[in-house]
Amino acid sequence: MKNVIDSFVYLGHWPYAGSFGFNTDILATNPINLSVVLGVLIYFGKGVYNLLSLNDLLDNRKQRILSTILNSEELRKGAVEQLERVRTRLRKVEIEADEYRMNGYSEIEREKVNLINATSDSLEQLENYKNETLHFEQEKAINQVRQRVFQQALQGALGTLNSCLNSELHFRMIRANIRILGAMQKITD
Repeated sequence: MKNVIDSFVYLGHWPYAGSFGFNTDILATNPINLSVVLGVLIYFGKGVYNLLSLNDLLDNRKQRILSTILNSEELRKGAVEQLERVRTRLRKVEIEADEYRMNGYSEIEREKVNLINATSDSLEQLENYKNETLHFEQEKAINQVRQRVFQQALQGALGTLNSCLNSELHFRMIRANIRILGAMQKITD
C-alpha cells in the first residue's frame, strides 16, 4: 500500500520535461498504469462493444438483404417460368384460334357452296315446274281450241245438213240409222 501512496506523492515531483517516456519501475507505476489502461478500456470499450454490436447489426442487415435478394431472385425465376408457361399457352391458344378461324372459314365456304348448290337445284326444279306448267297450259289451250273448232265445225255441219236436208232425205237417214242400231243390237245379243 505504501507503494500506491508513494506513487501519488511522487506525481508532484515528476519532471516537466517535454518528452514522453515509460517508467520501467514496475512496482512504482503498475497501479497507475493499470488504472489508466482500465479507464481507457472502460471509456473506449463501450465504443468497441457498440462497434461489435454495430457489426452484428450490419451482419444481420446484410444477411436479411442477401436473403431478400435471394428470395427476389427466386420470385423472379418463378415469374419468368410462369411468363414462359403463359406465353406457351398463349401460342397454343393463338394456334387453336387460327385453326378455329380457318375451320370456320372453310365451314362457311362449304355452307356457301351447299347453299349455292341447293339454290341452283331449287331454281332448276322451279324451271322444270314452270316448263311443265307451260306445257300443261299449252296442251289445255290446244284442247280448248280443238273443242271450239270441233263444236263450230259440228254446228256448221249440222247447219249445212239442216239446210240441205229435206224431209224425205231426213226420213231416209233416220231409217238407215235405225237399221244400223238394230244390227248392232243383234250383234251384242
